[in-house]
Amino acid sequence: MMKDLLQEMHEWMYSYMKSFYTEDAKIQEAILIKEKHTGCVTAISRALAEYLHLNRHDVLLAEMMGLFHDVGRFRQFTLYQTFNDAVSEDHADLGIRVLHELPFMNRLRPADRELMLFAIQNHNKKAIAEDLDPRKMLFAKILRDADKLDIYRVLSPYLEPSDGTGFSPDFLMQFIAGEQCDYTQIRTQDDRKLVRLMWVYDVNFSWTLQRIRDKGYIERIISCLPQDEKVMLGVQRLRAYVEEKCRQRDLPLGAVSGAQQDFDAFEENV
Repeated sequence: MMKDLLQEMHEWMYSYMKSFYTEDAKIQEAILIKEKHTGCVTAISRALAEYLHLNRHDVLLAEMMGLFHDVGRFRQFTLYQTFNDAVSEDHADLGIRVLHELPFMNRLRPADRELMLFAIQNHNKKAIAEDLDPRKMLFAKILRDADKLDIYRVLSPYLEPSDGTGFSPDFLMQFIAGEQCDYTQIRTQDDRKLVRLMWVYDVNFSWTLQRIRDKGYIERIISCLPQDEKVMLGVQRLRAYVEEKCRQRDLPLGAVSGAQQDFDAFEENV
């Protein structure tokens, strides 16, 4: 039943994304970026769930969450022509409203539906809302990691050297301290780069951070920062944290699953 439902969800999402295609070049480019991102996060969510040795049911549920995590983005960009939540709507909240409109969501078990909505609602927030249900927290962490891993890919081509505007003082101090910051307070392009680096401290699984590191995303951002003494203090802390986290094992390593093999092949083409 879950497999059939997942197939129906894929078909619906494919048609839904295509329904936003337009002759407006700016909107079309944005839609295609999010369409590819949706496919990547879906594949990563499934692979991470397999790596964590979740059962078949939960692997399919993780795939569903990846598939729908940014469903609100398509309506957001069409309405506002921006992906900036601060000047439009929170895209996760918008996505929840879209999902509530879909009758096949009621074919999920109530607990699974609630879990999926919780994970999607929290995938873009500064922190996951506290919940006593460990399953909700686990799936929210899986989805946040999958999203971050691919967002680094999406944003990487747009990196540029510092434009000289520098950092907001609070952002630089938080970076040096290894803390998260309030994204709504971004003021400069260099602030934006620090935010991307500070995402590292919010990565939940070593599996994810290893891939972020090995693809060179972190060092590419660092190379585009002003190379002053204070920045380097934060960089040193960050590099040490990354190496320590990547040495950890999330679970005892077992045989590579079929989904992991599929993801490894998928990565080679992204």
